[in-house]
Amino acid sequence: MEYGIQFFPVVALHEKPPAQYWGECLDLTGICDELGYTSVRTVEHYFHRYGGLSPSPLTFLAAAAMRTRHARLITGACLPAFNHPLQLASEIGLVDAISGGRLEVGLARAFLPLEFVRFGVSLDESRARFDEAIALLQRLLTEEGVAHDGRFHKFAATTTYPRPTQRPHPPIWVAAIATPESFVNAGKAGYGVMAIPMTGGKMNELLGLYRDAWKSAGHPGNGRVMMAFHMYCAGSEAQAREDSEADLDYYLSSVVEASSDWTGGEFSTKDYPGYDRMIAEFAKESWKTQVDKGVAWIGTPKRIIEMIRTYADEVGGWEIASMQVNFGVMPKAKAEASMRLFAKEVMPQIR
Repeated sequence: MEYGIQFFPVVALHEKPPAQYWGECLDLTGICDELGYTSVRTVEHYFHRYGGLSPSPLTFLAAAAMRTRHARLITGACLPAFNHPLQLASEIGLVDAISGGRLEVGLARAFLPLEFVRFGVSLDESRARFDEAIALLQRLLTEEGVAHDGRFHKFAATTTYPRPTQRPHPPIWVAAIATPESFVNAGKAGYGVMAIPMTGGKMNELLGLYRDAWKSAGHPGNGRVMMAFHMYCAGSEAQAREDSEADLDYYLSSVVEASSDWTGGEFSTKDYPGYDRMIAEFAKESWKTQVDKGVAWIGTPKRIIEMIRTYADEVGGWEIASMQVNFGVMPKAKAEASMRLFAKEVMPQIR
């Protein structure tokens, strides 16, 4: 098991200036190689404090490449629905070059109605747009002189520049939350899957679908799974809760607020089955429920080790734990102390 860090800004404009937030993220990125964290990841979202400070993950990762020499740099995830494949392929090639071939490309369908409405993209086209874009993007990164005549994109034979440093292309991941089809399709295509176990429950079943599809398609091995967790490691349980509870609850409430369009009755689509119920259930989550389910790794090193082992047994393990280390408006000093304690006391025990 590898351990990486991820930055998912949930910060209102008045709470922390963007320059301060990203400066702190870069400082934390700068200690990854020293401490043994193997990857750095960030998201793409818009127009809301939930993720809105990160509209361009590739831009941040280009900066992160200058603070690291070994850590992999992962988009988690780019949203093809709002980006032209020619531009996205070109920018991927550039960051892969800047980083010396350390980029990994996570892609997602997007799920916030607010973003689809503002960009003028139909939610009912989400699956079709994503399927066309990911296949096209893989071709653009692998081949030269690619011509395309699809439903959403049409262009004559084109070679994007720069060509990727990694051949045939940087590793590709697909982000999936709760739709079984997303897990199955990722497995069939041979992509890694970025899973988000925040609601607990069916993750074992979903990862089983992914691994079965991977094997049925004839791919070697058992697939690649990246799991997202919140992490805060402290010297006592009381200190861990005191330092993290308000920030995690703020994060959780922001998810619900940003996703509230699903529960208002205005949006319903076959491409997102059951999202109204999922968000309604997620509204019941709190610091305590997340910790109790083992999907927020918060506590002493001993407690976190127990949580990792228990949850890994429940879902069949994973390859990369991608951990939010400065969620909410957590001060940088606390996030760094947590990262250092986790690296010293937890990482050596579970690999």
